[in-house]
Amino acid sequence: MKKILPKEKLKSYSVDEFGVKNYNSFYLLIITLIVLYAIIAVLALPLVHFEQMAKNANILTYKDAFWALQMSASTIGFGDFYPVTQEGRIIIALMFYIGVGMVGFIGAQFVNKFVGFSDTNIKNRELRQQNAQILESNQRLERKVEHLIKHFAIVVEKEEKQSATKKHQ
Repeated sequence: MKKILPKEKLKSYSVDEFGVKNYNSFYLLIITLIVLYAIIAVLALPLVHFEQMAKNANILTYKDAFWALQMSASTIGFGDFYPVTQEGRIIIALMFYIGVGMVGFIGAQFVNKFVGFSDTNIKNRELRQQNAQILESNQRLERKVEHLIKHFAIVVEKEEKQSATKKHQ
């Protein structure tokens, strides 16, 4: 029998009491990996096209191109497959810059999930809660001050009437 996951676990994000979307790290990780490998898969086609026609080329198959792009995305670059054409170098360089950002993001998600030195979502949620409490307190104080001003105006008005009455007597 299949175990059905609760609906909350299937959501890509949740909305907290302040209306802020808090994204599920697992979904962000999966989406980033899918996009990264889709980019690698697409860029492998022109890379193998440019490289296999070149003299002294070592990227001769789609599999070689895919591997070279994967290594450049991860910034490892073993050097077993490298471009020899200008177009191939441009593609590899492009993948390097894309990969640095995306692989760095994936690494940050792992560190955040497993090490979690500082969970900014929790800190931000606590700060929003404190701000809400301060705002509520300020609103109560404003109502009290308005009440005191009205009461003070009534007292002053009564005193002025009494003073005017004493002057006329």
